[in-house]
Amino acid sequence: MSRICQITGKKVLVGNSVSHSKRRVLRKFYPNLLKKRFFLEEENRWITLKVSASGVRTITKKGLKVALEEAKKNGYLTNY
Repeated sequence: MSRICQITGKKVLVGNSVSHSKRRVLRKFYPNLLKKRFFLEEENRWITLKVSASGVRTITKKGLKVALEEAKKNGYLTNY
């Protein structure tokens, strides 16, 4: 599975690592991903999601069901 948050859609970014002498070398910036289980009360079951730290905050703020619906609408999540 790729390094993409299933709630926010955050993924790997590419940039430069700049040394003291200003030489530039390509590097990757990875999102802060966690493999986390959430309990979906409507269906009375656990689901496992790969979410970023900001995705966990989104779920806490909006609720799991609303966050899953928005992620599905935006195309970050196909099924859960």
